[in-house]
Amino acid sequence: MKKLFLFVFLIMAVAQSPVAMAQSRPAHKPHVFPARGKSAIHVHPPDVTQRRVRSTAIQYHGGPVMVKSIPVFVIMYGNWTATSPAVPIITDLLRTAGGSPYEGVNTTYYNTSNAISGQLTLGTVVYDSYSKGKILSDNDVWTVVTSHIGKDLPSANPDAVYFVITSGDVAESSGFGSGYCGWHNAATIGTTDVKFAFVGDPSLLYASGCGAQTTGPNGNSGADAMASVILHELNEAASDPDGNAWYFDKSGNENEDQCAWTFGTTYLTANGAKANMKLGARDFLIQRNWLNVGTGMCALTK
Repeated sequence: MKKLFLFVFLIMAVAQSPVAMAQSRPAHKPHVFPARGKSAIHVHPPDVTQRRVRSTAIQYHGGPVMVKSIPVFVIMYGNWTATSPAVPIITDLLRTAGGSPYEGVNTTYYNTSNAISGQLTLGTVVYDSYSKGKILSDNDVWTVVTSHIGKDLPSANPDAVYFVITSGDVAESSGFGSGYCGWHNAATIGTTDVKFAFVGDPSLLYASGCGAQTTGPNGNSGADAMASVILHELNEAASDPDGNAWYFDKSGNENEDQCAWTFGTTYLTANGAKANMKLGARDFLIQRNWLNVGTGMCALTK
């Protein structure tokens, strides 16, 4: 009887564990930020509904958008510590971007009743020392996310975006550096739709494909390059989280894809690097976003 009770208890405990909740693999391929000179990879569902702007501009296809302030949880994967010089650049970016004129561009996207807020907050930052090795697949990235949710990260939050940011010695086998510099996707944990993204440090292996300049405004080529990719993926996750909201019918481009590797007016920083905006105390070179007004245009502010 004791053995039976113990068996039933263990089954119930596993079933109630956050990690044991039913998890789906992503339903489609990631939506990627193309490497320099490459085209984005787009997979959207064939049904097209609820178009809300002229055919020459980006289209709304009826899916959900992220209208609330977005908590951003960060998994620093690979060779990172809290004292790594790139970490404060990335965390300062995410602390200061919310509510900025740049994020105001994303407020021109909406669902049937509400617009994206343009607000975001930095949530928990955790560290993962190569739990899936130095070569990750797309599914490995999802596994890394789910392995931290409910442990050192809070329970799955449908209003959040979870980033896996890899150190420069980590490769992503589906084409990081050669085809793309980052991507975003969604999958479910239990009944919760979880938005997540991958961004890699290109400084060691892929600087030519994913870096706009050799010296960044904050003096760290990896973090300065990733800053633009992080906001690219974050803005696309907000406006097209499940691949059925905002994108261009003809090209399949999401809002940030349409403006990839374009920066608008720039200025020189003290170290001679180019930048186009100041967020908090730091200068950044961030690509433009597609302003969803009229026929649209690439812009840094609303």
